[in-house]
Amino acid sequence: MKTPSHSHEPQATASCCHAPPKPAKPSCCQHDHHAHDEAVKPPSTAKYFCPMCPGVESDKPGACPKCGMALERNPAWKPAAKTIYTCPMHPEVQQDHPGTCPKCGMALEPMTATETDDADDDAELRDMTRRFKWSALLTLPVFVTAMAHIVPAWSHSEWANGMATRWMQFVLATPVVLWAGWPFFVRAWQSLLHRSMNMFTLIALGVGAAYAFSVAAMLAPGWFPKSLGDMHGQVPLYFEAAAVIIVLVLLGQVLELRARARTGSAIQELLGLQPKTARLVTPEGDVDVALDAVQVGQRLRVRPGEKIPVDGVVIEGSSHVDESMLTGEPDPVEKSAGAQVTGGTLNQHGSLMVQAERVGADTMLAQIVQLVGQAQRSRAPIQALADKVAAWFVPAVLVAAAVTFGLWLWLGPEPSLAYAIANAVAVLIIACPCALGLATPMSVMVGIGRGAKMGVLIRQAEAIEKLAALNTLAVDKTGTLTLGKPEVTEIILSPTSQLSIDDALRFAAALERHSEHPLAYAVIQATEKKKIALPDVPDFQATPAAGVSGKVDGKPVMVGKADFLREQGIENLAALEALASPHQSEGKSAIFLAVDRQAAAVIVVSDPIKPTTPEALAQLRALGISVVMLTGDNERTAKRIASTLGIERFHAGVTPQEKHTFITQMKKPGVVVGMAGDGINDAPALAEADVGIAMGTGTDIAMETAPVTLVRGDLRGIVHAIQLGCAMMRNIRQNLLFAFLYNALGIPIAAGILYPWLGVLLSPMIAGAAMSLSSVSVIANALRLRSLKL
Repeated sequence: MKTPSHSHEPQATASCCHAPPKPAKPSCCQHDHHAHDEAVKPPSTAKYFCPMCPGVESDKPGACPKCGMALERNPAWKPAAKTIYTCPMHPEVQQDHPGTCPKCGMALEPMTATETDDADDDAELRDMTRRFKWSALLTLPVFVTAMAHIVPAWSHSEWANGMATRWMQFVLATPVVLWAGWPFFVRAWQSLLHRSMNMFTLIALGVGAAYAFSVAAMLAPGWFPKSLGDMHGQVPLYFEAAAVIIVLVLLGQVLELRARARTGSAIQELLGLQPKTARLVTPEGDVDVALDAVQVGQRLRVRPGEKIPVDGVVIEGSSHVDESMLTGEPDPVEKSAGAQVTGGTLNQHGSLMVQAERVGADTMLAQIVQLVGQAQRSRAPIQALADKVAAWFVPAVLVAAAVTFGLWLWLGPEPSLAYAIANAVAVLIIACPCALGLATPMSVMVGIGRGAKMGVLIRQAEAIEKLAALNTLAVDKTGTLTLGKPEVTEIILSPTSQLSIDDALRFAAALERHSEHPLAYAVIQATEKKKIALPDVPDFQATPAAGVSGKVDGKPVMVGKADFLREQGIENLAALEALASPHQSEGKSAIFLAVDRQAAAVIVVSDPIKPTTPEALAQLRALGISVVMLTGDNERTAKRIASTLGIERFHAGVTPQEKHTFITQMKKPGVVVGMAGDGINDAPALAEADVGIAMGTGTDIAMETAPVTLVRGDLRGIVHAIQLGCAMMRNIRQNLLFAFLYNALGIPIAAGILYPWLGVLLSPMIAGAAMSLSSVSVIANALRLRSLKL
């Protein structure tokens, strides 16, 4: 494991970014200053648990009986039943653990597919989706006929006001309320049993009151005073209000469950990076074994093009290993005897023999998976806002309805019972949380759509408030600040060379075309941009980890390290090395070229800064956001990039776990931390940050882990995301104000407070209209985000 460099930052801010101690097994639950961490710690044995209500556990997916939230899957859970493994060539060979067949040496395979949680996790989503589709289909004709009275041409039509239409509304709305909405009534009942009022309590009250009132009006219209009748003398129905509320709540549940299902794909992709088998070296020869059967100390052979199965040390062979999944750096790393290798990284060319040092859950990849899974279970406060309000609002509504019923029954005119029922129902209907339920999702839906047009994809609604409050941003270097692809940035000719720059590039690329060196592609790409034709190269020879040689246009040409050229008899290299030294000191790579036994040129290769990065950093500073660079690259390169971009705080040579730890240490009261990155190595930090921001030009795992993705990989998108977050949070607060304002004004009027002075009663029909008006106001306000200027 690399050791992070000393912090490069002003003394005033050094305390928050000292190099952390290396934990044996990093955990994202080490930030004690977050009070909710104890709540999200999963149980050790339960398959599902509630992150908001500690102690609530279940063996099946579903909703928390206390708060109504969907239960989260416990990543530490394992099935109790053992999987039986068998040999595909010898079915009689069976055992309860992975291993190799004693007859043929093949890796044993499970007799049945290993149990996954996907089927269970998708069951609730499929159920809610089915309920939503059927309820939307049944609700549409109910809504159209119920709203016909507001269309002048239909207001007196028989089809809109006749008994057949009223019975049709009853028949269609009943399965919507009693079947599609049944889970919400169950959750509301559970909330009452646990004395934990929530949004589902409000939904059940509002829907139940509207439906029960309408059923009573259908079956026993004589119970109601004539003053409650409409222009046709009929008691109004509210089947459409009950059905529409169910449809809207089901839609919200489907969207939430889909988002939750997507969060697991990042971990599945991470697990997919690890090979399923390893090639074990035994005295009898090499044998393929299941990865689970590998033990510490065993020797494994890794052939060219294969992934390294476990963490270990090279004891034989040499090669270049692509470690971009860990470091994010594009250049493969040379490995030889004594070098450390990590499971999941890709061996490119040579054959390696590796001695296993860490296997199973102890490997770095397994720890990354654990960190991502733990961080993804955190919850934003905005998700609990409605429930916190409901905890006080629901009892208040119940008390108001009960007081209304009692006062009208005691003091009201005859028939006092009918007046008491009508006014109590009006209170419950106008208090229905339709607008409250729409306040957040409507702003989120419109705002996310607006962001998508600007290239800012927000996958999780809870990221919005974090974007609005963001004041510290950690950024990866490669692929985030830089392009992430090595390019030829300069070609320096020797003072004695007679070649042109294009000639030097042509000679070098002719050889590099046959080379397997990681930087060869950058040289070849430079010739393609200039459309330089490359000649054939006879007598091509390659010296591993040194250079290549051959004849180009009949002249001997050599490309590689300065030491390689010197060993081949090229003597006049001093001047060229002096020219290359300043670039190498900045962390750039230098490729030396000799033509016809003479030092000719040096080709400088580096990862250039994105053209838009300086502008983006300037805009972030203008917003008062502190920027910290975290990179797995070396000290010299990190210092050069930080100095060029004016970044005062940076850390070089950090591993994925150390990036995660830095983010954890930055998260303090009053500090909202964002992390921008593009690689697998950034996944733990992206998940641990208050808001993770992935580059759309990076890996799928980074984008799945982070709740925000910048499609074009342009840091200026972060500025747009912050502005969008502020606007969305402001819009949500306005919507909540609209929702509660209507309730605050409507409930007293529905209770009949104006009747003693003005003789005015708010019938349930008007209460329903007021409830709808609050929803319309919320929707109209949310739609303003579509024209937001970023």
